[in-house]
Amino acid sequence: MNIFYEPNIQQNLQLNEDESRHAIKVLRLSAGDLLNVVDGIGNFFTCEITVPHEKKCGIRITEQKTNFGKRDFYIHLVIAPTKNLDRIEWMVEKCVEIGIDEISFIQTRYSERKEIKIPRIQKIAVGAMKQSLKAFLPKINEMVSWKEFQKSDFSKTQHFIAHLEEGDRSLLQNAVQPNGNYTILIGPEGDFSPEEIKQAIEKGFKPVSLGESRLRTETAGLVACHTLNLINS
Repeated sequence: MNIFYEPNIQQNLQLNEDESRHAIKVLRLSAGDLLNVVDGIGNFFTCEITVPHEKKCGIRITEQKTNFGKRDFYIHLVIAPTKNLDRIEWMVEKCVEIGIDEISFIQTRYSERKEIKIPRIQKIAVGAMKQSLKAFLPKINEMVSWKEFQKSDFSKTQHFIAHLEEGDRSLLQNAVQPNGNYTILIGPEGDFSPEEIKQAIEKGFKPVSLGESRLRTETAGLVACHTLNLINS
Protein backbone atom coordinates (compact mmCIF):
# COMPACT_ATOMS: atom_id res chain seq x y z
CA MET A 1 0.00 0.00 0.00
CA ASN A 2 1.48 3.34 -1.07
CA ILE A 3 0.81 6.22 1.33
CA PHE A 4 1.22 9.86 0.32
CA TYR A 5 1.61 12.82 2.67
CA GLU A 6 -0.12 16.12 2.03
CA PRO A 7 -0.80 18.31 5.10
CA ASN A 8 -3.05 20.71 3.17
CA ILE A 9 -5.04 18.14 1.23
CA GLN A 10 -8.49 19.41 2.23
CA GLN A 11 -7.68 22.98 1.17
CA ASN A 12 -5.72 22.30 -2.04
CA LEU A 13 -7.04 18.95 -3.33
CA GLN A 14 -3.68 18.27 -4.88
CA LEU A 15 -0.41 16.61 -3.91
CA ASN A 16 2.77 18.61 -3.35
CA GLU A 17 5.50 18.46 -5.99
CA ASP A 18 7.51 15.62 -4.42
CA GLU A 19 4.49 13.41 -3.90
CA SER A 20 3.08 14.29 -7.34
CA ARG A 21 6.35 13.23 -8.97
CA HIS A 22 6.35 9.95 -7.05
CA ALA A 23 2.75 9.18 -7.99
CA ILE A 24 2.96 10.09 -11.67
CA LYS A 25 6.61 9.60 -12.70
CA VAL A 26 7.63 6.70 -10.43
CA LEU A 27 4.41 4.74 -9.89
CA ARG A 28 2.95 5.85 -13.24
CA LEU A 29 -0.52 6.40 -11.84
CA SER A 30 -3.09 8.04 -14.09
CA ALA A 31 -6.51 9.69 -13.99
CA GLY A 32 -9.07 7.54 -12.19
CA ASP A 33 -6.49 5.62 -10.15
CA LEU A 34 -6.96 5.53 -6.37
CA LEU A 35 -4.33 6.41 -3.80
CA ASN A 36 -4.12 6.85 -0.03
CA VAL A 37 -3.16 10.16 1.55
CA VAL A 38 -2.52 11.19 5.17
CA ASP A 39 -2.28 14.73 6.53
CA GLY A 40 -0.21 14.06 9.66
CA ILE A 41 -2.99 15.02 12.08
CA GLY A 42 -4.89 11.76 12.02
CA ASN A 43 -6.87 11.90 8.79
CA PHE A 44 -6.57 9.02 6.31
CA PHE A 45 -8.01 9.69 2.86
CA THR A 46 -8.78 7.53 -0.13
CA CYS A 47 -8.48 9.72 -3.19
CA GLU A 48 -9.00 9.49 -6.94
CA ILE A 49 -6.55 11.17 -9.30
CA THR A 50 -8.31 13.81 -11.39
CA VAL A 51 -5.33 15.62 -12.95
CA PRO A 52 -2.25 13.36 -13.37
CA HIS A 53 0.31 16.21 -13.35
CA GLU A 54 3.84 15.38 -12.19
CA LYS A 55 4.16 18.65 -10.24
CA LYS A 56 0.56 19.34 -9.19
CA CYS A 57 -1.36 16.10 -9.13
CA GLY A 58 -5.05 16.91 -8.72
CA ILE A 59 -7.14 14.59 -6.55
CA ARG A 60 -10.71 14.06 -5.37
CA ILE A 61 -11.41 12.72 -1.87
CA THR A 62 -13.66 9.66 -1.99
CA GLU A 63 -13.37 8.54 1.64
CA GLN A 64 -12.06 10.01 4.88
CA LYS A 65 -11.21 8.28 8.16
CA THR A 66 -10.56 10.54 11.15
CA ASN A 67 -8.28 9.79 14.11
CA PHE A 68 -6.84 6.88 12.15
CA GLY A 69 -4.69 4.83 14.54
CA LYS A 70 -5.22 7.25 17.44
CA ARG A 71 -3.86 5.95 20.75
CA ASP A 72 -4.93 6.59 24.34
CA PHE A 73 -1.40 7.45 25.49
CA TYR A 74 1.27 10.00 24.52
CA ILE A 75 5.04 9.52 24.34
CA HIS A 76 7.41 12.49 24.43
CA LEU A 77 11.06 11.53 24.04
CA VAL A 78 13.60 14.14 25.10
CA ILE A 79 17.12 13.25 24.01
CA ALA A 80 20.61 14.73 23.70
CA PRO A 81 21.58 13.94 20.08
CA THR A 82 24.73 12.00 19.31
CA LYS A 83 27.81 13.42 17.61
CA ASN A 84 27.17 11.07 14.70
CA LEU A 85 23.91 12.41 13.28
CA ASP A 86 23.22 9.24 11.29
CA ARG A 87 22.58 7.36 14.52
CA ILE A 88 20.02 9.83 15.84
CA GLU A 89 18.29 9.92 12.45
CA TRP A 90 18.08 6.12 12.53
CA MET A 91 16.53 6.33 16.00
CA VAL A 92 13.92 8.87 14.86
CA GLU A 93 12.95 6.65 11.95
CA LYS A 94 12.51 3.57 14.13
CA CYS A 95 10.69 5.40 16.93
CA VAL A 96 8.17 6.78 14.44
CA GLU A 97 7.64 3.31 13.00
CA ILE A 98 7.05 1.89 16.50
CA GLY A 99 4.92 4.82 17.63
CA ILE A 100 5.92 8.16 19.16
CA ASP A 101 4.12 11.48 19.51
CA GLU A 102 6.81 14.07 20.17
CA ILE A 103 10.61 14.28 20.06
CA SER A 104 12.66 17.07 21.64
CA PHE A 105 16.42 17.61 21.47
CA ILE A 106 18.40 19.05 24.36
CA GLN A 107 21.96 20.26 24.80
CA THR A 108 23.38 19.07 28.11
CA ARG A 109 26.72 19.54 29.83
CA TYR A 110 28.31 16.54 28.12
CA SER A 111 26.56 16.89 24.76
CA GLU A 112 28.85 16.49 21.75
CA ARG A 113 26.44 17.97 19.22
CA LYS A 114 25.45 21.64 19.41
CA GLU A 115 22.93 21.80 16.56
CA ILE A 116 20.59 19.61 14.56
CA LYS A 117 18.81 20.08 11.23
CA ILE A 118 15.12 19.85 12.07
CA PRO A 119 13.84 19.90 8.43
CA ARG A 120 15.90 16.79 7.68
CA ILE A 121 14.62 15.07 10.84
CA GLN A 122 11.05 15.98 9.87
CA LYS A 123 11.55 14.52 6.39
CA ILE A 124 12.77 11.25 7.93
CA ALA A 125 9.75 11.25 10.26
CA VAL A 126 7.39 11.72 7.31
CA GLY A 127 8.95 8.79 5.48
CA ALA A 128 8.68 6.58 8.55
CA MET A 129 5.06 7.62 9.13
CA LYS A 130 4.14 6.57 5.58
CA GLN A 131 6.18 3.38 5.77
CA SER A 132 4.42 2.27 8.96
CA LEU A 133 0.91 3.20 7.72
CA LYS A 134 0.32 5.92 10.28
CA ALA A 135 -1.72 9.11 9.94
CA PHE A 136 -0.21 11.08 12.84
CA LEU A 137 3.12 12.84 12.31
CA PRO A 138 5.11 13.30 15.54
CA LYS A 139 5.93 16.80 16.67
CA ILE A 140 9.66 17.50 16.24
CA ASN A 141 11.05 20.31 18.40
CA GLU A 142 14.13 22.47 17.92
CA MET A 143 17.11 21.84 20.17
CA VAL A 144 17.16 23.81 23.41
CA SER A 145 19.63 24.13 26.25
CA TRP A 146 19.18 22.17 29.46
CA LYS A 147 18.48 25.44 31.26
CA GLU A 148 15.74 26.36 28.80
CA PHE A 149 14.24 22.88 28.94
CA GLN A 150 13.90 23.13 32.72
CA LYS A 151 11.33 25.90 32.24
CA SER A 152 8.88 23.46 30.63
CA ASP A 153 5.74 22.31 32.44
CA PHE A 154 5.64 18.55 33.07
CA SER A 155 2.75 18.53 35.51
CA LYS A 156 0.41 16.70 33.13
CA THR A 157 2.80 13.86 32.31
CA GLN A 158 4.46 10.93 34.00
CA HIS A 159 8.07 12.00 33.66
CA PHE A 160 11.24 9.94 33.92
CA ILE A 161 14.98 10.36 33.55
CA ALA A 162 17.06 7.39 32.41
CA HIS A 163 20.63 7.81 33.69
CA LEU A 164 23.61 5.67 34.65
CA GLU A 165 24.43 7.03 38.12
CA GLU A 166 24.30 4.57 41.00
CA GLY A 167 21.26 4.93 43.23
CA ASP A 168 17.63 4.02 43.63
CA ARG A 169 16.22 3.47 40.14
CA SER A 170 13.22 1.43 39.03
CA LEU A 171 13.01 -0.36 35.72
CA LEU A 172 11.00 1.82 33.36
CA GLN A 173 8.38 -0.87 32.83
CA ASN A 174 7.80 -1.06 36.60
CA ALA A 175 7.53 2.71 37.08
CA VAL A 176 4.94 3.46 34.40
CA GLN A 177 1.19 3.67 34.80
CA PRO A 178 -0.59 2.57 31.58
CA ASN A 179 -2.74 4.85 29.41
CA GLY A 180 -0.91 8.02 30.37
CA ASN A 181 1.15 10.86 28.97
CA TYR A 182 4.88 10.24 29.27
CA THR A 183 8.03 12.33 29.08
CA ILE A 184 11.31 10.44 29.20
CA LEU A 185 14.78 12.02 29.28
CA ILE A 186 17.72 10.31 27.59
CA GLY A 187 21.18 11.80 28.06
CA PRO A 188 24.28 11.93 25.83
CA GLU A 189 26.86 9.16 25.69
CA GLY A 190 28.66 10.82 28.59
CA ASP A 191 25.37 10.69 30.52
CA PHE A 192 23.74 13.54 32.37
CA SER A 193 25.93 15.39 34.84
CA PRO A 194 25.23 14.80 38.56
CA GLU A 195 23.88 18.35 38.76
CA GLU A 196 21.47 17.77 35.86
CA ILE A 197 20.22 14.54 37.43
CA LYS A 198 19.67 16.35 40.72
CA GLN A 199 17.79 19.19 39.00
CA ALA A 200 15.57 16.77 37.08
CA ILE A 201 14.67 14.84 40.23
CA GLU A 202 13.87 18.12 41.97
CA LYS A 203 11.47 18.85 39.07
CA GLY A 204 9.71 15.56 39.78
CA PHE A 205 11.42 13.29 37.24
CA LYS A 206 11.64 9.72 38.49
CA PRO A 207 15.02 8.04 37.92
CA VAL A 208 14.65 4.84 35.88
CA SER A 209 16.79 2.13 34.35
CA LEU A 210 16.36 0.61 30.90
CA GLY A 211 17.98 -2.67 31.94
CA GLU A 212 21.35 -4.11 32.88
CA SER A 213 23.13 -3.31 29.59
CA ARG A 214 24.84 0.02 29.06
CA LEU A 215 23.14 1.34 25.93
CA ARG A 216 24.17 3.85 23.31
CA THR A 217 22.13 7.04 23.37
CA GLU A 218 20.09 6.21 20.27
CA THR A 219 19.51 2.63 21.47
CA ALA A 220 18.29 3.93 24.83
CA GLY A 221 15.82 6.23 23.07
CA LEU A 222 14.51 3.37 20.99
CA VAL A 223 14.25 1.00 23.98
CA ALA A 224 12.34 3.61 25.99
CA CYS A 225 9.92 4.20 23.11
CA HIS A 226 9.39 0.46 22.57
CA THR A 227 8.92 -0.21 26.29
CA LEU A 228 6.23 2.46 26.65
CA ASN A 229 4.43 1.12 23.59
CA LEU A 230 4.51 -2.45 24.91
CA ILE A 231 3.16 -1.41 28.29
CA ASN A 232 0.21 0.21 26.53
CA SER A 233 -0.41 -2.49 23.95
